[in-house]
Amino acid sequence: MSLAASTRWRQPSILPGFGLAFGTTLTALCLIVLIPLTALMLRAAGAGWTDIVAIATSPRTLAALRLSFGAALIAALVNTVFGLLIAWILVRYKFPGRRLIDAAVDLPFALPTAVAGISLSAIYAPNGWVGAFADQLGFQVAYTPLGVMVALIFIGLPFVVRSVQPVLAESERSIEEAAALLGASRLRTVFRVILPAVAPAVLTGFVLAFARAVGEYGSVIFIAGNIPMVSEIAPLLIVIKLEQFDYAGAAVIGMMMLIVSFVMILVLNLVQAWGRERLGHV
Repeated sequence: MSLAASTRWRQPSILPGFGLAFGTTLTALCLIVLIPLTALMLRAAGAGWTDIVAIATSPRTLAALRLSFGAALIAALVNTVFGLLIAWILVRYKFPGRRLIDAAVDLPFALPTAVAGISLSAIYAPNGWVGAFADQLGFQVAYTPLGVMVALIFIGLPFVVRSVQPVLAESERSIEEAAALLGASRLRTVFRVILPAVAPAVLTGFVLAFARAVGEYGSVIFIAGNIPMVSEIAPLLIVIKLEQFDYAGAAVIGMMMLIVSFVMILVLNLVQAWGRERLGHV
Protein backbone atom coordinates (compact mmCIF):
# COMPACT_ATOMS: atom_id res chain seq x y z
CA MET A 1 0.00 0.00 0.00
CA SER A 2 1.35 3.39 -0.96
CA LEU A 3 1.90 6.19 1.52
CA ALA A 4 -0.83 8.29 -0.12
CA ALA A 5 -3.33 5.45 0.15
CA SER A 6 -2.45 4.76 3.80
CA THR A 7 -3.00 8.39 4.83
CA ARG A 8 -6.13 8.90 2.76
CA TRP A 9 -8.40 7.93 5.68
CA ARG A 10 -6.75 10.16 8.30
CA GLN A 11 -5.48 13.70 8.60
CA PRO A 12 -1.73 14.02 8.01
CA SER A 13 0.22 15.13 11.08
CA ILE A 14 3.81 16.06 11.83
CA LEU A 15 3.52 14.29 15.20
CA PRO A 16 4.87 10.69 15.12
CA GLY A 17 3.34 7.64 16.76
CA PHE A 18 -0.16 7.65 15.31
CA GLY A 19 -0.25 3.88 14.85
CA LEU A 20 0.81 3.12 18.42
CA ALA A 21 -1.53 5.73 19.92
CA PHE A 22 -4.47 4.58 17.80
CA GLY A 23 -3.86 0.92 18.62
CA THR A 24 -3.62 1.63 22.35
CA THR A 25 -6.78 3.73 22.24
CA LEU A 26 -8.73 1.09 20.34
CA THR A 27 -7.53 -1.69 22.68
CA ALA A 28 -8.48 0.25 25.81
CA LEU A 29 -11.87 1.15 24.32
CA CYS A 30 -12.60 -2.49 23.50
CA LEU A 31 -11.51 -3.82 26.89
CA ILE A 32 -13.23 -1.18 28.99
CA VAL A 33 -16.36 -0.35 26.97
CA LEU A 34 -17.13 -2.43 23.90
CA ILE A 35 -16.50 -5.96 25.18
CA PRO A 36 -18.61 -5.57 28.38
CA LEU A 37 -21.45 -3.98 26.41
CA THR A 38 -21.26 -6.74 23.81
CA ALA A 39 -21.44 -9.32 26.59
CA LEU A 40 -24.56 -7.56 27.91
CA MET A 41 -26.18 -7.67 24.49
CA LEU A 42 -25.34 -11.36 24.04
CA ARG A 43 -26.67 -12.19 27.49
CA ALA A 44 -29.93 -10.43 26.72
CA ALA A 45 -30.20 -12.07 23.32
CA GLY A 46 -29.80 -15.47 24.96
CA ALA A 47 -33.16 -15.01 26.69
CA GLY A 48 -35.02 -15.62 23.46
CA TRP A 49 -37.17 -13.27 21.46
CA THR A 50 -40.38 -14.20 23.29
CA ASP A 51 -38.92 -13.50 26.73
CA ILE A 52 -37.27 -10.28 25.53
CA VAL A 53 -40.59 -8.93 24.28
CA ALA A 54 -42.40 -10.04 27.44
CA ILE A 55 -39.86 -8.37 29.75
CA ALA A 56 -39.50 -5.24 27.63
CA THR A 57 -43.23 -4.64 27.34
CA SER A 58 -44.23 -5.50 30.90
CA PRO A 59 -45.98 -2.59 32.67
CA ARG A 60 -43.44 -2.59 35.52
CA THR A 61 -40.48 -2.34 33.14
CA LEU A 62 -42.06 0.42 31.07
CA ALA A 63 -42.99 2.38 34.21
CA ALA A 64 -39.44 2.11 35.57
CA LEU A 65 -37.89 3.18 32.26
CA ARG A 66 -40.38 6.04 31.91
CA LEU A 67 -39.49 7.33 35.37
CA SER A 68 -35.73 6.93 34.91
CA PHE A 69 -35.51 8.72 31.57
CA GLY A 70 -38.27 11.23 32.27
CA ALA A 71 -36.87 12.27 35.63
CA ALA A 72 -33.33 12.38 34.20
CA LEU A 73 -34.48 14.64 31.35
CA ILE A 74 -36.33 17.03 33.66
CA ALA A 75 -33.42 17.09 36.13
CA ALA A 76 -30.94 17.82 33.34
CA LEU A 77 -33.09 20.70 32.08
CA VAL A 78 -33.36 22.18 35.58
CA ASN A 79 -29.61 21.78 36.08
CA THR A 80 -28.97 23.49 32.75
CA VAL A 81 -30.83 26.62 33.85
CA PHE A 82 -29.49 26.86 37.38
CA GLY A 83 -26.03 25.58 36.44
CA LEU A 84 -25.67 28.35 33.87
CA LEU A 85 -26.82 30.91 36.44
CA ILE A 86 -24.39 29.65 39.10
CA ALA A 87 -21.50 29.59 36.63
CA TRP A 88 -22.35 33.14 35.57
CA ILE A 89 -22.37 34.40 39.16
CA LEU A 90 -19.09 32.65 40.03
CA VAL A 91 -17.32 34.07 36.97
CA ARG A 92 -18.78 37.55 36.60
CA TYR A 93 -19.08 38.74 40.22
CA LYS A 94 -16.67 39.11 43.14
CA PHE A 95 -18.30 38.74 46.55
CA PRO A 96 -17.45 37.35 50.01
CA GLY A 97 -17.77 33.58 50.14
CA ARG A 98 -17.43 33.08 46.38
CA ARG A 99 -14.65 30.51 46.77
CA LEU A 100 -16.70 28.67 49.37
CA ILE A 101 -19.65 28.42 46.98
CA ASP A 102 -17.31 27.40 44.17
CA ALA A 103 -15.97 24.54 46.30
CA ALA A 104 -19.47 23.53 47.43
CA VAL A 105 -20.49 22.94 43.81
CA ASP A 106 -18.17 19.92 43.70
CA LEU A 107 -19.59 18.27 46.82
CA PRO A 108 -21.92 15.93 44.85
CA PHE A 109 -18.79 14.65 43.09
CA ALA A 110 -17.01 13.75 46.34
CA LEU A 111 -19.98 12.72 48.47
CA PRO A 112 -20.80 8.99 48.39
CA THR A 113 -24.14 8.46 46.71
CA ALA A 114 -25.55 6.52 49.67
CA VAL A 115 -24.71 9.40 52.01
CA ALA A 116 -26.36 11.83 49.60
CA GLY A 117 -29.49 9.67 49.47
CA ILE A 118 -29.73 9.39 53.26
CA SER A 119 -29.24 13.15 53.64
CA LEU A 120 -31.89 13.97 51.04
CA SER A 121 -34.39 11.53 52.48
CA ALA A 122 -33.85 12.96 55.99
CA ILE A 123 -34.49 16.50 54.75
CA TYR A 124 -37.39 15.80 52.38
CA ALA A 125 -39.15 13.07 54.38
CA PRO A 126 -42.57 14.03 55.83
CA ASN A 127 -40.91 14.64 59.21
CA GLY A 128 -37.87 16.42 57.75
CA TRP A 129 -37.19 20.17 57.58
CA VAL A 130 -38.38 20.67 54.02
CA GLY A 131 -40.69 17.67 53.94
CA ALA A 132 -42.76 18.89 56.87
CA PHE A 133 -43.22 22.28 55.22
CA ALA A 134 -44.19 20.61 51.92
CA ASP A 135 -46.66 18.41 53.78
CA GLN A 136 -48.35 21.52 55.15
CA LEU A 137 -48.70 22.78 51.59
CA GLY A 138 -50.40 19.55 50.56
CA PHE A 139 -47.76 17.65 48.64
CA GLN A 140 -44.98 15.17 49.38
CA VAL A 141 -41.43 15.09 48.07
CA ALA A 142 -39.83 11.96 49.48
CA TYR A 143 -41.03 8.54 48.31
CA THR A 144 -42.53 10.02 45.14
CA PRO A 145 -41.26 10.68 41.59
CA LEU A 146 -40.60 14.25 42.73
CA GLY A 147 -38.09 12.90 45.22
CA VAL A 148 -36.34 11.05 42.39
CA MET A 149 -36.01 14.32 40.47
CA VAL A 150 -34.61 16.09 43.54
CA ALA A 151 -31.90 13.44 43.91
CA LEU A 152 -31.03 13.59 40.21
CA ILE A 153 -30.82 17.39 40.30
CA PHE A 154 -28.49 17.15 43.28
CA ILE A 155 -26.00 14.80 41.62
CA GLY A 156 -26.14 16.43 38.15
CA LEU A 157 -25.67 20.12 38.92
CA PRO A 158 -21.82 20.11 39.00
CA PHE A 159 -21.63 18.76 35.44
CA VAL A 160 -23.32 21.84 34.00
CA VAL A 161 -21.46 24.33 36.19
CA ARG A 162 -18.03 22.87 35.45
CA SER A 163 -18.77 22.64 31.72
CA VAL A 164 -19.91 26.26 31.38
CA GLN A 165 -17.65 28.01 33.90
CA PRO A 166 -14.35 27.78 31.94
CA VAL A 167 -16.03 29.03 28.75
CA LEU A 168 -17.51 32.03 30.54
CA ALA A 169 -14.16 32.75 32.17
CA GLU A 170 -12.41 32.81 28.78
CA SER A 171 -15.06 34.86 26.98
CA GLU A 172 -14.15 38.46 26.30
CA ARG A 173 -16.17 41.03 28.18
CA SER A 174 -15.29 43.60 25.54
CA ILE A 175 -17.83 41.98 23.22
CA GLU A 176 -20.56 42.40 25.81
CA GLU A 177 -19.48 46.00 26.42
CA ALA A 178 -19.50 46.67 22.68
CA ALA A 179 -23.04 45.32 22.43
CA ALA A 180 -24.12 47.61 25.25
CA LEU A 181 -22.43 50.62 23.61
CA LEU A 182 -24.26 49.85 20.37
CA GLY A 183 -27.57 50.11 22.20
CA ALA A 184 -28.39 46.47 22.89
CA SER A 185 -30.47 45.88 25.99
CA ARG A 186 -29.26 43.51 28.69
CA LEU A 187 -31.76 40.87 27.64
CA ARG A 188 -30.75 41.17 23.99
CA THR A 189 -27.07 40.96 24.95
CA VAL A 190 -27.72 37.77 26.89
CA PHE A 191 -29.63 36.01 24.10
CA ARG A 192 -27.68 37.34 21.10
CA VAL A 193 -24.13 37.60 22.43
CA ILE A 194 -23.57 35.52 25.57
CA LEU A 195 -25.75 32.43 25.05
CA PRO A 196 -24.57 31.67 21.48
CA ALA A 197 -20.99 31.68 22.72
CA VAL A 198 -21.63 29.27 25.59
CA ALA A 199 -24.30 27.15 23.88
CA PRO A 200 -21.95 24.22 23.03
CA ALA A 201 -20.68 24.11 26.62
CA VAL A 202 -24.24 24.29 27.97
CA LEU A 203 -25.28 21.40 25.75
CA THR A 204 -22.22 19.42 26.88
CA GLY A 205 -23.19 19.96 30.51
CA PHE A 206 -26.76 18.94 29.73
CA VAL A 207 -25.62 15.69 28.10
CA LEU A 208 -23.30 14.85 31.00
CA ALA A 209 -25.97 15.61 33.60
CA PHE A 210 -28.55 13.56 31.72
CA ALA A 211 -26.23 10.59 31.25
CA ARG A 212 -25.24 10.67 34.92
CA ALA A 213 -28.86 10.85 36.06
CA VAL A 214 -30.09 7.95 33.91
CA GLY A 215 -27.83 5.44 35.64
CA GLU A 216 -27.99 6.90 39.17
CA TYR A 217 -28.84 4.37 41.86
CA GLY A 218 -27.36 5.04 45.30
CA SER A 219 -28.75 8.48 46.00
CA VAL A 220 -32.19 7.67 44.55
CA ILE A 221 -33.23 4.49 46.33
CA PHE A 222 -33.30 6.14 49.76
CA ILE A 223 -35.59 9.02 48.77
CA ALA A 224 -37.66 7.28 46.08
CA GLY A 225 -39.54 4.83 48.27
CA ASN A 226 -39.09 2.23 45.52
CA ILE A 227 -42.80 1.65 45.02
CA PRO A 228 -43.43 -0.47 41.88
CA MET A 229 -45.23 1.41 39.12
CA VAL A 230 -44.83 4.66 41.09
CA SER A 231 -41.29 5.50 42.21
CA GLU A 232 -39.26 2.49 41.10
CA ILE A 233 -36.33 3.36 38.80
CA ALA A 234 -34.88 1.07 36.15
CA PRO A 235 -31.48 0.51 37.88
CA LEU A 236 -33.31 -0.67 40.99
CA LEU A 237 -35.43 -3.04 38.91
CA ILE A 238 -32.23 -4.48 37.46
CA VAL A 239 -30.87 -5.09 40.98
CA ILE A 240 -34.16 -6.76 41.96
CA LYS A 241 -33.89 -9.06 38.94
CA LEU A 242 -30.34 -9.97 39.91
CA GLU A 243 -31.38 -10.74 43.50
CA GLN A 244 -34.03 -13.06 42.07
CA PHE A 245 -31.34 -14.73 39.92
CA ASP A 246 -33.18 -13.57 36.82
CA TYR A 247 -30.00 -12.65 34.98
CA ALA A 248 -31.69 -12.70 31.57
CA GLY A 249 -34.36 -10.26 32.74
CA ALA A 250 -31.73 -7.93 34.20
CA ALA A 251 -29.75 -8.09 30.96
CA VAL A 252 -32.84 -7.28 28.87
CA ILE A 253 -33.64 -4.18 30.95
CA GLY A 254 -30.00 -3.14 30.85
CA MET A 255 -29.99 -3.57 27.07
CA MET A 256 -33.07 -1.37 26.77
CA MET A 257 -31.44 1.34 28.87
CA LEU A 258 -28.30 1.06 26.78
CA ILE A 259 -30.15 1.42 23.48
CA VAL A 260 -32.31 4.35 24.59
CA SER A 261 -29.36 6.14 26.21
CA PHE A 262 -27.17 5.64 23.16
CA VAL A 263 -29.81 6.98 20.78
CA MET A 264 -30.55 10.03 22.93
CA ILE A 265 -26.89 10.88 23.53
CA LEU A 266 -26.11 10.34 19.83
CA VAL A 267 -28.87 12.78 18.85
CA LEU A 268 -27.64 15.33 21.40
CA ASN A 269 -24.07 14.98 20.16
CA LEU A 270 -25.22 15.51 16.57
CA VAL A 271 -27.07 18.64 17.66
CA GLN A 272 -23.97 19.79 19.51
CA ALA A 273 -21.78 19.22 16.45
CA TRP A 274 -24.27 21.15 14.33
CA GLY A 275 -24.22 23.97 16.85
CA ARG A 276 -20.43 24.13 16.84
CA GLU A 277 -20.36 24.36 13.07
CA ARG A 278 -23.05 27.03 13.05
CA LEU A 279 -21.86 29.13 15.99
CA GLY A 280 -18.16 28.41 15.83
CA HIS A 281 -15.83 26.66 18.25
CA VAL A 282 -15.48 27.93 21.78
